[in-house]
Amino acid sequence: MSSAHAPAAAPASAGTPRLRVENLSTSFMTERGRVQSVADVSFTVPVGRTLALVGESGSGKSVSNLSLMNLHARSAQPRIGGSARFLRRNGETVELIGLAEPVFRTLRGNEIAMVFQEPMTSLNPLLAVGEQIAESVRLHQGLGRAAALAQAQRMLELVEIPAAARRLHEYPHQLSGGMRQRVMIAIAMACSPTLLIADEPTTALDVTIQAQILALIGRLQKETGMSVLFVTHNLGVVAQYADEIAVMYAGRIVERGDVRRLFDRPAHPYTRALLNCLPAMARRRGAVRADGRPRLAAIEGQVSSPFDMPPGCAFRPRCPLAVPACDLAVPPMVRIDERQEARCIRIGEIERIGEIEP
Repeated sequence: MSSAHAPAAAPASAGTPRLRVENLSTSFMTERGRVQSVADVSFTVPVGRTLALVGESGSGKSVSNLSLMNLHARSAQPRIGGSARFLRRNGETVELIGLAEPVFRTLRGNEIAMVFQEPMTSLNPLLAVGEQIAESVRLHQGLGRAAALAQAQRMLELVEIPAAARRLHEYPHQLSGGMRQRVMIAIAMACSPTLLIADEPTTALDVTIQAQILALIGRLQKETGMSVLFVTHNLGVVAQYADEIAVMYAGRIVERGDVRRLFDRPAHPYTRALLNCLPAMARRRGAVRADGRPRLAAIEGQVSSPFDMPPGCAFRPRCPLAVPACDLAVPPMVRIDERQEARCIRIGEIERIGEIEP
């Protein structure tokens, strides 16, 4: 059995934190001065489980992941604070924030892998896809070129690319969008990582291919036992594939909890507003058009600019439940029960207020 098929040698049992992030913060230098993009982000990804990081574009999801991988452009002068403790295969726990780059290179692509949302800009247009997969294997596993290419072909077969031996020598522009995304997954899985970060891996794909890619990631997770940090704005995807959810807004996590608990009883007004945008929720509210199709809701306004954040709760300008006290301070995370917590001063009242209407 090849290493691609072998289960990841995780010394910890299911439920043990593979990645524990606490108070992650990231800021960048801009022409208008230093700006805070992510603040006070905390979550845990257990061994063998999937955490979905959800929110609108601009909420800080990708910035958080790039901070964890230490992949921000140095020209932006990033400042990354907080803690991100990662459990390695050998049972050692390492702090990712501030980790020396030579050490990080032994983890990135080997024990921690990332699938980016746009494969056409992530793949090298000048190299055959087989060479791009083999590069990671040669670097981390020390294989020769022939053995690495053989492993690359096995990975293409693993991600269900037909005629893998021929595709091995083709270039990204010769492949469809779905195949390019499968190549990205093959590169990520080449060294059997214990943590996969999937940053909106289906954004540019049609619905049928999206379902195939998500099913593929789910199958690989079951076969290898890896943990998955899944970044998306698609709550329908979250309901099918995630175990837990962390909802982000304006650079902060505003609600976190078990997927079933959060879908059944969302506690934060933003989470409820996101759920109201789903067709299933529109049908549940009886919001349908004359032709029977659901009348989808929309969240009015836009995510606040990091250059002009409102005082207090960042969601306050768009929140139908806002009160003057929301402007006083950033709300703390409040634990609702052992499976859910949210960042809102009106949590105790939301159950009484009921469904937020668009």
